Amino acid sequence: MFVTAVGSRSAGVLDQSAAHRSFGARAMAFVALTKPRIIELLLITTIPVMFLAAQGVPDLSLVVVTCVGGYLSAGGANALNMYADRDIDALMHRTENRPLVTGIVSPREGLVFGLALAVGSTLWFGLLVNWLSAALSLGALLFYVLVYTLVLKRRTSQNIVWGGIAGCMPVLIGWTAVKNELSWAAVVLFLVIFFWTPPHYWPLSMKVREDYARVGVPMLPVVAGNRAVARQIVLYSWVMVAVSLLLWPLGYVGWFYTSVALAAGGWWLWEAHALHSRAKAGAAGAKLKEMRLFHWSITYVSLLFVAVAVDPFLR
Repeated sequence: MFVTAVGSRSAGVLDQSAAHRSFGARAMAFVALTKPRIIELLLITTIPVMFLAAQGVPDLSLVVVTCVGGYLSAGGANALNMYADRDIDALMHRTENRPLVTGIVSPREGLVFGLALAVGSTLWFGLLVNWLSAALSLGALLFYVLVYTLVLKRRTSQNIVWGGIAGCMPVLIGWTAVKNELSWAAVVLFLVIFFWTPPHYWPLSMKVREDYARVGVPMLPVVAGNRAVARQIVLYSWVMVAVSLLLWPLGYVGWFYTSVALAAGGWWLWEAHALHSRAKAGAAGAKLKEMRLFHWSITYVSLLFVAVAVDPFLR
């Protein structure tokens, strides 16, 4: 059963206060169901890939249509994720204010909203972009909701590794929106995000491990010590940086992207090894400084994909 008591409030029971009944508050709650901050990161990977695929400036109307479709699709996946996870969200400090927990949006409303976005985004892509992009978009949504949220998340410490596949799909969608076919460039960038996701998310999981432990979600930092997690972060980081450099020998990029990938990747590896060193030394709490790598990981992926977009103009 998903309804969980939080103090005197039950998750999913609509709050009847005047503030929660106002149109503005309700509208913002539905926007919050889409997790806009996460979607920003997805768009950072989608748009630059479209520039690379076009080897210059793509059709800007196509960029807008693709971004809108991507927002709708990812928003639907996130809303359905919150619907499925509302029981544990009510018990975790970082998620206790989500709309389905506070009750400003009812579970039924959240479910219908998520399903509507799923159907709408698929039709949007199919009718306005192409059906290959539509299939990839729907596949990402179904994988995130059915495979990651309902199967992997609560059963295995490798949840974020395989669940991260859904977050890699915007790269393929951006490429196919322009080309209506896949290529090795798209596959390489897909793999960059695949290997980036665990060392991006595990530092955050280290920070909030008590939340995950409280609700029985076996994120790697819950079932393994800091030293073991940091070692995995280092391993994934080296593979990620190596994969990011494959675009150059394959002939898809030139000196600019390669230089940025080397510099940003080098700094990433420095931070990853520093985290591992602190973990080996027994650092804990604030001294572990795990969030340094988490914040840098967002900067890294932003720099790398900006370089993807800029590189065609400098070749």
